Amino acid sequence: MKFFLFLNILFILLLASCNTSDELKEINIIKKDNLETFQTSGDSLPKLYVAVSTMISPMETFNLYKDVMDYISGKLEIPIEFKQRKTYREVNELLKENKLDFAFICTGAYLEARNGIPIEILAVPVVNGKPYYQAYVIVNEESKISDINELKGKSFAFTDPLSNTGYSYIVNILRDKKTTPEKYFSKTIFTYAHDYSIQAVKRKIVDGATVDGLVFEYLKHFQPEKIAGVKVIHKSREFGIPPFVVQKNMDNNLKQKLRNIMLNMHNDPEGKKLLSKIMIDKFVLADESIYRW
Repeated sequence: MKFFLFLNILFILLLASCNTSDELKEINIIKKDNLETFQTSGDSLPKLYVAVSTMISPMETFNLYKDVMDYISGKLEIPIEFKQRKTYREVNELLKENKLDFAFICTGAYLEARNGIPIEILAVPVVNGKPYYQAYVIVNEESKISDINELKGKSFAFTDPLSNTGYSYIVNILRDKKTTPEKYFSKTIFTYAHDYSIQAVKRKIVDGATVDGLVFEYLKHFQPEKIAGVKVIHKSREFGIPPFVVQKNMDNNLKQKLRNIMLNMHNDPEGKKLLSKIMIDKFVLADESIYRW
């Protein structure tokens, strides 16, 4: 118990050093001087609400997707308000309570949400030519661990209980071994962002972690200093990529317009530039079969 508390104290200090804010809740991403553009004949201003699950730290997530949401908002001529939450479950709850119009959610969160929340996939990203991604198991480069089986008895970081690559993948491996994380690892923590898990390994707060390969590759490309000192010892098979989902009860005309904007972003020079910043080739229609395994 003392060691667990020690890990959590260290991790809180780590998050503070990254200049993040746990108070980040709701952010209106439309500039005030643009609001007049969206005025209607009524007194109230129509608005759409979106959330992007924190696969990367909350502020980094907002910074990455703000321009994309600004772009979509401009094409729709409707303001979009960004609702940020710490956990994937909290985003699912917002969808369940119909407090979001659309959202970019983790694959694991989608697999749970589709069984009890009236949502549908609006579009899915294509990265490196395919709508798939992988889990990466990582350790510190100074570690002698070179195989996933050598993590037995070590400390380990998960991302979120609903994360496919950041939790479920390893849990399923351990289930096949007839064991659980509690029995297999000496200690475990949840970081609630894949880049936090990477930093926990980099700073030797934990021995290993399982993270979203897309996040790792993004950091490797744009912020290599954040993965310096970290090595990948295992990659999973491919899974269906995290999707953009929309409420089924959204007005059909609005839904189709939103979908068309996303599907054609890569054909517009401005849209293509924005997508390249988040390493997305384009958005495509979803094939539900990629989420069956």
